[in-house]
Amino acid sequence: MSDQLVLIAETGRETGSRPSRRLRREGRVPAVVYGLDRDPVAVSVAWPELRRVLTTEAGLNAVITLRVGDDEELTMVKEIQRHPVRRDVLHVDFVRVAADVAVEVEVPIELVGEPVEVQRADGMVDQVLHTLTVSARPADVPDVLRLDISGLEIGDVVRVGDLELPAGVTTDVDADEAVATAVVTRSTLEAMAAEEGEEAAAEAGEAGEAAGEADADAGDD
Repeated sequence: MSDQLVLIAETGRETGSRPSRRLRREGRVPAVVYGLDRDPVAVSVAWPELRRVLTTEAGLNAVITLRVGDDEELTMVKEIQRHPVRRDVLHVDFVRVAADVAVEVEVPIELVGEPVEVQRADGMVDQVLHTLTVSARPADVPDVLRLDISGLEIGDVVRVGDLELPAGVTTDVDADEAVATAVVTRSTLEAMAAEEGEEAAAEAGEAGEAAGEADADAGDD
């Protein structure tokens, strides 16, 4: 395939924290390859090359051909461990995959379109579900799932069942689970409450004035 992502991995690395630190100083990332009922293999990959294969549109769901010695294995990134402060990549887990066997991955959900009616009501669209767990063959995993919110009005809810999944992609997530809701913003609610309070105060003032006038008229009688 012309768009095949190939990453070269070196075997024979020593395990343990000290050898791993040495590798990272050399610009390499410790990693392990496992899965498909075969023994795990400790490897290392060059950080610039790892960054290259992980910065495509597929992101962490990229299908990577890992070249280990004379062998090539179809893999995906299962887990990335980062430094808690610097966010450097400390370790990567690659899982072997088969081209014809479905894998379960998290795919990002992107809201598209302008919710004109919501904006006119000084509201907002609150996205509550940002990724969806899907099952698909590695080549069929979508980069992103897009959901059009341009027709929403205040109070509307878009759900998992409203997402259009590509052919060959399925999910076990409840179709009724909310993805996003169109709501009135807190600032708008506060402004509405303040306006209602001002109106109530004005009405109370008018009622008081009316009562005062009535008492004055009664006194004149």
